Amino acid sequence: MSFDLGVWHTTKRLTDVSADELYADLCEERTDGVAPHPAVDAFYAELTARYPELGSVPDDRIDDSDYCPWSCDLNRSPGHVLMACVWSQAQAVRTLVWNLATKYRLAMFDPQEGRIYYPGG
Repeated sequence: MSFDLGVWHTTKRLTDVSADELYADLCEERTDGVAPHPAVDAFYAELTARYPELGSVPDDRIDDSDYCPWSCDLNRSPGHVLMACVWSQAQAVRTLVWNLATKYRLAMFDPQEGRIYYPGG
């Protein structure tokens, strides 16, 4: 089991219900609900500078969840990033993701809660 989050850019604000539907679409690689934005690439670059993608983790650090908390590869497009991390790192990852989403003015969706969060409320 993993702790999951989604960050994306859309052209309009979504309700919790519509964000949940978009998240399901993104999990199925249907990206027409998000809009490409340079902030998504900047978010991804800063996120992976802190926590590298699984494919770039050296073999001797593959089980070091402080170094790389991801439980699978990140799912991304120019308009979104979906992340799944191990539960032991959920709070640290959620805090980092929210801080970066706020910095880059992106929405963050928490599928465990079924809630979407926007910078500034």
